[in-house]
Amino acid sequence: MGQDLFDAFQAVRDLYAQANDILEFDLARLSFAGTEEELRQTEFTQPALFVHSVALSQLLKSRNVRAGMMAGHSLGEYSALTAAGAISFDQGLRLVKLRGQLMQNAGKLQPGTMAAIIGLDFDQVGKICFEASTVGTVSPANFNSPGQVVISGSIDGVKAAMQLATEAGAKKALELNVSGAFHSALMQPARKVFAKALRQVHFSMPDVPVYFNVTGEPSTDAAHFGMLLEEQLTSPVQWSKSIEQMIADGAHQFIEVGAGSVLTGLIRRINRDVETKTVDTLEQLESLPL
Repeated sequence: MGQDLFDAFQAVRDLYAQANDILEFDLARLSFAGTEEELRQTEFTQPALFVHSVALSQLLKSRNVRAGMMAGHSLGEYSALTAAGAISFDQGLRLVKLRGQLMQNAGKLQPGTMAAIIGLDFDQVGKICFEASTVGTVSPANFNSPGQVVISGSIDGVKAAMQLATEAGAKKALELNVSGAFHSALMQPARKVFAKALRQVHFSMPDVPVYFNVTGEPSTDAAHFGMLLEEQLTSPVQWSKSIEQMIADGAHQFIEVGAGSVLTGLIRRINRDVETKTVDTLEQLESLPL
């Protein structure tokens, strides 16, 4: 992840060096040669994904590729805010580092899991989570696209909801390989500590509107960014609503910046009429028209 960019651009190597000083570990080694066990731990995953996406965003800007609006899915919200100029790279990475550590610790304190429910609508999944909550904590975590919802909570709660979803006709109920119940009430211990850190951060007005996970709506009001990021830890990601709102506000081309193409696939399921591109590798970066 990102090694081709690291090898090709001094600016990217400088960014990773800057990241190493903040993180106090070798992010390049972890990203390019880390074990699956290491990379699965969210305290390492989050900084690796963040720095890679910021590096790509900076390279896109250097090629005069400009966005009219931005959004990021969960962790990606920090990349979006950094790319939009609302926070510096240093600020963003320090928040991401702390967020990853707190989420990892919360997952150890209150073990949980997540699962993708495919083939049921948002209301059906919400009702199933409500019913399964008699067994354990469980709630919708990501409203990704029509027919795809990720749920999150205690192991017993999520497994009960998966069973109910299967009985309700879900095409799939697939448990995810995660280290905690993200975007659920089980992240409350992380939220309490993270809120204090967010209050120390100065957010600037972004260059373009950023569409937030918690509301699915755009905001340029920097005074509320900390509150929205705090709430995001224990609230569902309104991704489908965000994309629909961006399209309603004039977006007709989306560029997914960062590792993989999961969001590109989600956007296609939300609206097949918009154009989508993915920029993850050097080859994809260079194939973009200037």
